[in-house]
Amino acid sequence: MTYQHYTAEDGLTLAYRDAGTGLPLIALAGLTRHSGDFDFVAPHLAGVRLIRPDYRGRGASDWGDPASYTIEQEARDALRLMDHLDLDKAAFLGTSRGGLISMVLAATAKDRLLGVCLNDIGPVIEPAGLAGIGAYIGRNPSAKTFEEAAAGRAKLATGFHGVREDRWLADVKNLFTETEDGLVISYDPALAQTFHAGSGSEFPPLWPLFDALEGLPLALIHGANSDILSQATADEMRARRPDIHYARLDDRGHVPWLDEPAALAAIRAWLGEMT
Repeated sequence: MTYQHYTAEDGLTLAYRDAGTGLPLIALAGLTRHSGDFDFVAPHLAGVRLIRPDYRGRGASDWGDPASYTIEQEARDALRLMDHLDLDKAAFLGTSRGGLISMVLAATAKDRLLGVCLNDIGPVIEPAGLAGIGAYIGRNPSAKTFEEAAAGRAKLATGFHGVREDRWLADVKNLFTETEDGLVISYDPALAQTFHAGSGSEFPPLWPLFDALEGLPLALIHGANSDILSQATADEMRARRPDIHYARLDDRGHVPWLDEPAALAAIRAWLGEMT
């Protein structure tokens, strides 16, 4: 799919994909990921204009000052993209970090949101999951080919069961770029500096941000084996928002790909509230 571009407030050129017609849905990826993560769910989203930005320093977007790789800045980048596209409002589908950005937007620019779907993220982020991210962020893999990386992911990915080999292969192609010297990460390695400096390596409970979603159509996709989102946190989210569309995926960890049948059912029910 062809990328389009817009200019951030600090002059960086940021990339995004824009396809389909209907309800504007901005899909925000995880910390080290990019718009390709939504390739799996995109074919299942009829009646939606799917807008997929690459964050600054990731994918096809410019690299910038590592100090700008923050959730707050990425939220402002999302609003600037909406302005670029002349969108007064949009729904947000946020995977992991993308969900945190969506909650920040609910607290700071709620009038721009139609609804929010959170993919395996909540107001309490488990330390074990953050420690796992800290162990790999900013580092190229030891694998030299996509096939080798896919085999490694299949063995080491926590909490995933019944996943086909071709899915792992497609997944690692979103994670890495293949070069003559092996695989390299598809983001600025300096992202690790910001993470370890504290903007991503630890979070206090963020319940006020979650509570800011009040009144918006809300969905939660939960990998039951996630090391980021605990069952206790998911249960509390559901207690605070009994109207939430919830899907618990027993054979998934962090993060589901969103084309799982239960995930699609929750997403479609959530979208139905806005169409």
